[in-house]
Amino acid sequence: MELEQVLDYFPKYQMKILLGDFHAQLGRENIFKLTIGIESLHQDSNDNAVRTVNFATSRILVVKSTIFPHQNLRKYTWTCPDGKTHNQIDHIMIDRRWHSSMLDVQRFRGADCDTDHYLVIINVRECLAVSKQAEQQFYVERFNVRKLRELEVKKQYRIDITNRFAVLEN
Repeated sequence: MELEQVLDYFPKYQMKILLGDFHAQLGRENIFKLTIGIESLHQDSNDNAVRTVNFATSRILVVKSTIFPHQNLRKYTWTCPDGKTHNQIDHIMIDRRWHSSMLDVQRFRGADCDTDHYLVIINVRECLAVSKQAEQQFYVERFNVRKLRELEVKKQYRIDITNRFAVLEN
């Protein structure tokens, strides 16, 4: 409930990325395919996975940590203290509206953070749009320099420039 309140706090149009340790072993079941994809490390889901998928579905989120194809070595995010059991329980979710902005998700083995979890790396692309009003504010007036080749225009331009500098000198 607290997580839902935090998500409701942010405006609808902003990109929201939710990441954390959900203790959810998301399986490759067909009913979850739209929300989690088919690239999970696990075959079957546990109870936390069902809760996680229900939450993601109700908030129109996509679990991107199980969508990208990688070797199993790059998928697991937690190692049991015995050193033999590996799980993918840390997940990243994003609004379905922004899901194409996330280019890749994989774990990072090299960091020593004194934990049994591995760091997860996200590659995100953000396209910023400029509004029409902002474009108009930065409009630069263009000058037709070719007109200066005409004698009359050239004379008038010199007079105008001389008058401007004369005002500044006074």
